[in-house]
Amino acid sequence: MLSFQLSSKAEQKTKSIVQVLNFISKENMKLTFKHYGIILFTLITAYLHISLYPDFSFTLNGFGYIGLLAAYFLPIPFLQEKDIHVILWWGLVIYTIVTIILWFIIGDLQFVLGTSSATGYYAKTVEVLLLACLWADKPQ
Repeated sequence: MLSFQLSSKAEQKTKSIVQVLNFISKENMKLTFKHYGIILFTLITAYLHISLYPDFSFTLNGFGYIGLLAAYFLPIPFLQEKDIHVILWWGLVIYTIVTIILWFIIGDLQFVLGTSSATGYYAKTVEVLLLACLWADKPQ
């Protein structure tokens, strides 16, 4: 009896995995060059912010990027619905723009190689590239 229950649970998990893989293989989950750019630039930006670890606000900002990236690309049907995906796109765009604006307002704008101020310049460069990729992926 116990072995039957285990195989039933395993069968349910297998069905769930197959459903997710079927969703991924559909047209709406095909990654293009701009999608790879969004993934790469978001991960780099998150890394640069998290690398400034003792400062809680930078670390939190980095994890925010990772969370938005996951929500944008995870093959969860609810998150990939057209209306929700548009909201996630705007969320990532606004999050990036606010990060850039706040850096100009409260950031250390004096570039000194090897310091957190240099990291700020690197992060802003990557964030502008991220915005370009996001704009190329703008929902219709």
